[in-house]
Order: sequence, then structure tokens, then C-alpha cells
Amino acid sequence: MVPVFDADDDLAADVEGDPDADKPKEACGVFGVYAPGQPVAHLTYLGLYALQHRGQESAGMAVSDGETMLIDKDMGLVSNVFNDRRLAALSGHLAIGHTRYSTTGSSTWRNAQPVYRSVAARQFALSHNGNLSNTDALAEEAGMLPGTVASDSDLVAELVGREMLAHGADRGDGRDLEHALESVLPRFQGAFSFVLMDESHLIGIRDPNGFRPLCLGKLDGGWVLASESPALDTIGAHFVREIEPGEMLVIDASGTRSYRPFPEDRIDPRLCVFEFVYFARPDAKLYGQSVHVARQRMGEQLAEQAPVEADLVIPVPESGVPAAQGYARASGIPYGDGFVKNRYIGRTFIAPSQALRAKAVQMKLNPLRDNVAGKRLVVVDDSIVRGTTSREMVRMLREVGAAEVHLRIMSPPYRWPCFFGMDTGDRADLLAANMNLGEIQDFLAVDSLAYLTIDRLFEATGARGAGFCSACLTGEYPVEVSVGARKDVLESNDMPASNLDRLLHEA
Repeated sequence: MVPVFDADDDLAADVEGDPDADKPKEACGVFGVYAPGQPVAHLTYLGLYALQHRGQESAGMAVSDGETMLIDKDMGLVSNVFNDRRLAALSGHLAIGHTRYSTTGSSTWRNAQPVYRSVAARQFALSHNGNLSNTDALAEEAGMLPGTVASDSDLVAELVGREMLAHGADRGDGRDLEHALESVLPRFQGAFSFVLMDESHLIGIRDPNGFRPLCLGKLDGGWVLASESPALDTIGAHFVREIEPGEMLVIDASGTRSYRPFPEDRIDPRLCVFEFVYFARPDAKLYGQSVHVARQRMGEQLAEQAPVEADLVIPVPESGVPAAQGYARASGIPYGDGFVKNRYIGRTFIAPSQALRAKAVQMKLNPLRDNVAGKRLVVVDDSIVRGTTSREMVRMLREVGAAEVHLRIMSPPYRWPCFFGMDTGDRADLLAANMNLGEIQDFLAVDSLAYLTIDRLFEATGARGAGFCSACLTGEYPVEVSVGARKDVLESNDMPASNLDRLLHEA
């Protein structure tokens, strides 16, 4: 039986007053390393630390020495979960890690990853970034009772385990996990970047659309898989390439080997465009392009699309910084700081009263009075989801004497829910789904408002023809989403039936 370092489900608290609650939330960060003779648990810790921005609810890792697999996971940030004592207990030559933000499954230790399964004499562990769009259908097909599937990741592990049990023993080549995956993977729909391991193999997989990123790095004496390239830099690994959409890469003592388990007609690259806008670290590379440079180009495009007479361009830190720099450079308006960010407040904290919850934004961002008083400001941010944070920021700028506030957003209006691993809630919660541009401008109390157009956004990435998913901006979903899931989300908007019918048709 695998040793598991337990934790308390009570640690999963309902978070209120989160100043980042008005931002899109990503699913997870995944990491894996195959490096005999090296401290793989410590390398995984550093890799997860570099991916902390992708999820802050829980963190975990699995480590194998070739015979025994140890799992250690807990609620909280990577630095809270792991310490020298816990890492010292995790020895081996192979490890995977995970840092989670839940989109499917509740926020409890039980759903922290990696997910572990023991199948006959074999063991494997799974880390998942993304969200399956056919979880219910797969569970029903497998004869699983409603409520027995804790998350889509749990379902994946269950189906892979069943396949290993049914056919793995017949192979006799020690590659039961990869054979099971080849059989099961074509049944999955939606977004999934997987990093898996058994006792002696490390495996990386991207769905046929490549919704979520995954890359390969080379380490002296080993190999690394990570959601983003900065995690490679952190441990001294060299970027080799991105795992391709629809690819399964297996790493073991013999090196690497690549498989294509999906039908060719399903391969259609559709990287989430919000990886460029918000999710990925600015020092990451996606589609071979610098995310930082792409965000600067978004600002330049905004300056060309929506010029305004102003005295100062300021970013909403941190994600708005490169675009604000680009806007200032293209417009000739000076760039400056308008907010101080409190770096000691994490992404999740609990405010005990409504009065304090109303102060949540100011707890993290405080305006620089001397810089903004009497100034006509261009404020650059990455997106507006619910609008509550943007409205509070504008109020704070007005209170310290800003003469004008012109808001520029480096992405188009966010109008549609995501079914592929990004959590934004119901469509009723999306500001741009319920108001037109003028109404949003009035709601936020800004002097002017402009969103970057979708064509300009694609152009700014530097990879226009590479393939993107922009369903949250356009309502055009690249793969089928169950009618029930779409109807549940759209009906929550409490809109007239005729309008609902139209939206269902358009979706």
C-alpha cells in the first residue's frame, strides 16, 4: 500500500474577499522529472514553486525509486505544504508534481493531486491541467453511479486503471500504463495536459487541441515536463520543445519516444488565448513566442486602436505591466506607477465581515496619490470578468484625485463561460454578457473604456495562424460541449426565454 501523508479536509475553507476573484482562474500546473541520481523531490518542489501562479489551493507530488511510490499532498501553497523534512522522505529517480485550482471537483484534500492508483502489482500517479467536457458521459458508460466521481481527474485515473487491469497483464513488457493510455485516451474530450508516472516511466500528454500548454526540457542526466518553460529555467533544465497537440511522450531509461494515440482528424491546435493574456508567466514562451513581448504588443495595439489624450499610463499590477509599457511606448504618453501592490497578501485569504470584504481590493492594491492626483490616466488591465475589482480600483483613483480615468483592456469582452479548465462562474456573473459597452463604462464610472479587438489580440501574440481557443470571447467552442452543460450555464443568466433560445442556438 502506498504511504500517503494525510491532511485535514477542514483546511479547505470557503474563500471570500479575494482581491483576485475578478480574474479568470486557471486549472493547475503540472510538472514531472526523470533524473536518476538527482534529488527529484527537491527539483519538483522548485518546479511547482515556479508554477504556483497556476493554482494555489493545493500542492502535491509523487516520487518513485523504481519499486515504491510515495505520495505527499496537502491543501495550501507549495511553500506551506513542503519543507525539508517532508522532502527528505521522498527519495527516488522519478517524480511528478501538481499545484491545483479546482474547476471540477470540490476544494478538499481528497481532490488534491497527484491522483494515485494501485492496479494489481502496478502503481501509477496522475497530474492533470484542464477539464474534460464529457466526464458525465464517460462515467455513465463505465457504469459508475452518480456522485462516485470526485473529479474528472479521478475519473481518468479510474478508467486507465480499469484498462490496465483488463489487459495489462497480457503484455508482459512492463509498459502497462502506456498501453492502457493508448487505448483510453481517444475517449476523452476537452482540455487535458497530463503528466503521469508509474514505477519507471514518466509520460506527458496533450489533448488533440492543445488547450493547455506542456513543454519538454533536458536536464543533465534526465528529462523534465512542465506546464510552462520558466519551471525548466528554475531547475537548470534547457527548453527542448513544446509537446504537440495530440502527442503522448514517454520517458524512461532508454530515452524518449513519441506516440500519436488520437485520430488525425481530431488534431486541431487551439491553445487557450488567455495563456498569452493572463495565465502564463511573462517569462514563458508559447508557440515559440515571448509572452512578455506579446503583452507589450497588446498594449501597442490598444494605443493604435483606442488613443486618448492623457498625462500618464499606469498598469494594474502585475499582469497589466507589459501592456501598459507597450501602450506608453506607442502613444508617447509617459509610463508610471499608479498602484502599490501588497506582496504579502496571497491570492486566497478570508475577510471576516462584509465591511472588510469591501476593502479586499485596497488590501492588495493601494493608489499612489502623488503620482495620480490631478492626472488624466490611462489604466491598462488584462481583462474584466465580473467588474467588481475594476470598479473598486476606479473608485480609489478618483478618491486620491485622478482627473480622468480611461480604462484600456488588453483582451476583448469576456462574455462566455469556459468548459476547458478556466473558472469564471455562470454567464450571469460575466459583466460583458449582461451589459453593452456604454453600460459597462457607466457601471465602472470611467471616462472612456476600450477592449482590444479579437483580430488585434491574435496579431499581438505573434502566432496568429498557430491556432487558438477564444470561446470565452466569441462563444465559438472548438469541440462539442454537452447541451446540458451549456443550457445550465446559460439558463442561470435569468434572461427572457426568446433570448435564451438565441444564445443556445449561437453557442
